[in-house]
Amino acid sequence: MRREDISVATDDGACPTLVVRPDGDGPWTPVILFMDAGGVCSTRGVRPAMVEMAERLAGTGHVAVVPEMYHRHGDYEPFDMARAFADEDERGRLMGMIGSVTPETLAVDLDGVLAALDAMPDVDATRIGTTGYCMGGRLSLLAAADHPDRVVGAASFHGGGIGADAPGSPLHRVADIAGRVYVAAAENDPTFPEEQAEALEAALSAAGVDHRMETYPARHGFAVPDSPSFDADAAERHWRALAELFGATLSD
Repeated sequence: MRREDISVATDDGACPTLVVRPDGDGPWTPVILFMDAGGVCSTRGVRPAMVEMAERLAGTGHVAVVPEMYHRHGDYEPFDMARAFADEDERGRLMGMIGSVTPETLAVDLDGVLAALDAMPDVDATRIGTTGYCMGGRLSLLAAADHPDRVVGAASFHGGGIGADAPGSPLHRVADIAGRVYVAAAENDPTFPEEQAEALEAALSAAGVDHRMETYPARHGFAVPDSPSFDADAAERHWRALAELFGATLSD
């Protein structure tokens, strides 16, 4: 695999982006991996957990693309995910940065990422997959709604608020999704309670979206290696689900 750290031009400035290619010559189809709350590129460089996940994804035969959705904050100190929610000051900093990632900023960043992918001769960006974790689960589904002509498969893992009846929620955008959707929730997850799961399931079904929703016997954050609630068995199950999703939608 080949790793490249690039700078993607957007209307809101440069977006640092991690790109990992499979071995070989391509062309490859891309999968955009939307980060969890911990971010991608801090003052200490690219977060090892994101590199690990991008490399695992590239190993399935797709170009992994991981944009830094916090780039509007400039250089920021990294979050220790083991204490970020327990420390009052760190929680406030983290929640403020999460709140700054809106459907509008996502749309701007996606325009830049798609333009960058279109300019890569070894990438076939006519079909794109997306996956996201925690806050990134929301972004993955919104990206599918923003670009139904390109996103053919979208996954959300322990996504927060994805079934909320609130502005900016994917719940109100599912009718715009044309690709296949996979949603994996965590057990007893206050960020995605049962009533939200029921609302999202009903909306996806009513819109005729090809989808599957499952609940893993794990805690919120189960798929991200540096999460304090990382669960190796659930993470492996998530990789199998992604291979199935993108094998069906991105492979010839």
